[in-house]
Amino acid sequence: AGPSSYTVGTMSERFDCHYCRDPLQGKKYVQKEGRHCCVKCFEKFCANTCTECKKPIGADSKELHFKNRYWHDNCFRCFKCYTSLVNEPFMLRENNKVWCSNCTATEDAPRCKGCFKHIIAGDQNVEYKKMVWHKDCFTCSQCKQVIGSGSFFPKGDDFYCVSCHEHKFAKTCAKCKNPITSGGLTYQEQPWHSECFICSNCKKQLGGKRFTAVEDQFYCVECYKECVAKKCAGCKNPITAGFGRGTSVVNYEDESWHDYCFKCTKCARGLANKRFVCHNGKIYCAECPKRL
Repeated sequence: AGPSSYTVGTMSERFDCHYCRDPLQGKKYVQKEGRHCCVKCFEKFCANTCTECKKPIGADSKELHFKNRYWHDNCFRCFKCYTSLVNEPFMLRENNKVWCSNCTATEDAPRCKGCFKHIIAGDQNVEYKKMVWHKDCFTCSQCKQVIGSGSFFPKGDDFYCVSCHEHKFAKTCAKCKNPITSGGLTYQEQPWHSECFICSNCKKQLGGKRFTAVEDQFYCVECYKECVAKKCAGCKNPITAGFGRGTSVVNYEDESWHDYCFKCTKCARGLANKRFVCHNGKIYCAECPKRL
């Protein structure tokens, strides 16, 4: 803000007031733009109006001006905190209001999404998708505890801490009944923790591996062969239906065969889905017993 643009003094020569024509000799006068006038006429016709208080700035007052706006020196204060801005940095904002640098910085700072107060430099804060909170204002929508810089889960306009999200939204494992917070797998439309979906015998995880289910128990291929699968009466190896060759099983009385092992003892003709004869505990085609 600059100084005034007129001169005040006491007239020693004979001059009359430019406006009222009263003699000025021996009186206080004001000279502005080459004209001499008495103090009264100066305030009435020439004085600038203070931007703040809207009153004339008299000849005896100190005047400050900035961009064709004028203030009494005691009116030149921050609009927000009322600190005098004479010889101080300032900003002219809306409605011709002057602000100190501190209040300007605060006003231009982002507002907390929680308390709607300004977040000033040095405040700890949390930012998410162009929104910002004071650290202590960023709380769980369910338990109201401060999340701060911890992990959270957004749901629409709400935010949940890990614990509340688990109880409110997470799927429950079919085995241990605890929430599945990450990963996991689905079998027959039921969710499982990866570490819960294991072989009933060797306890190895079955996620992404071949397995079979027997009476609600799960087995990897090796354990199924070793512990569960029936042994073929022909080759004596496990019958692992669904695992490789021999997906069909032939059952007769108390014994089982791979379909490719169920053949005539004499001519080795395959007998799966064909007529056969059991003689002395051995399997024959319909023709071979006649040749015995």
